[in-house]
Amino acid sequence: MLQFRRIALSIAGSLALASPAFAGKLAIVIDDFGYRPQTENQVLAMPATISVAVLPNAPHAREMATKAHNAGHEVLIHLPMAPLSKQPLEKDTLRPEMSQEEVARIIQDAVTKVPFAVGLNNHMGSAMTSSLPGMEKVMQALSRYNLYFLDSMTIGNSQAMRAASGTGVKVIKRKVFLDDTQNEADIRVQFNRAIQLARRNGSAIAIGHPHPSTVRVLQQMLYNLPPDITLVRPSSLLNEPQIDTSTPNTAPPKAVPPTPPRNPFRGVSLCKPKQKLQPVYATHFFTVLSESISQSTLLQYYQQQWQGWNKKA
Repeated sequence: MLQFRRIALSIAGSLALASPAFAGKLAIVIDDFGYRPQTENQVLAMPATISVAVLPNAPHAREMATKAHNAGHEVLIHLPMAPLSKQPLEKDTLRPEMSQEEVARIIQDAVTKVPFAVGLNNHMGSAMTSSLPGMEKVMQALSRYNLYFLDSMTIGNSQAMRAASGTGVKVIKRKVFLDDTQNEADIRVQFNRAIQLARRNGSAIAIGHPHPSTVRVLQQMLYNLPPDITLVRPSSLLNEPQIDTSTPNTAPPKAVPPTPPRNPFRGVSLCKPKQKLQPVYATHFFTVLSESISQSTLLQYYQQQWQGWNKKA
């Protein structure tokens, strides 16, 4: 019996030492690919488990998507979606008020421009992803291409998971933005935060951008991951449990009220009298009126005609 207990404790200890190797899965996606090939090529030189998201209308979209795929990286479409804030929008930015046909056309065009894509995530998009009707159109279109949706979570009340229900489109969520600032110390803090979340929850997805500072941090930290953290592709997390914390938002998009035309004429400002005006009585009114009529040019003309002043001699 004592020998059995020793064997059991030995096995339990071995398992305890071995289990941290499978404690956390970390997926990293680098957005905004297609504009800066020089920096993006440095990302492609990193482990193939780093994934890239390509803007479909970027000048080097097809080139970088193809290079990424050939190097073994997972490719996503980084599709522009309308934000709540007012800012310049890229061509073919999805907006909640668009028709199903227009959304389908834009997604089909993006699939054509970004070859080898297996998923899609949103570029900006707080206005679009918080609209249930808008995201239902997106999921309906995505279901035709067997693409998963990585929700960048640019707004807390994203409707992506709710909209995907019944479409067959799988949704996963970003947990950490690596580079809200381009300060290397801040990026390291965010990278370590992603590791902690992966360790605590079993998995985590971090999103970054091809900034030189982000590239330098990744080059340093990817090769020094803790032994209990495994770098994975986002698609390997599609069957991980996902929790939908959104509340229903079925309100149609608010129409922007037309701006009223500017009226340059603002009227004449009236001067207020310093003293109270005296009342005008009816007798005075008629006296002034009769004087004005008697002195009028027309009346004087008729008086002259009557007196014969203008008759010829």
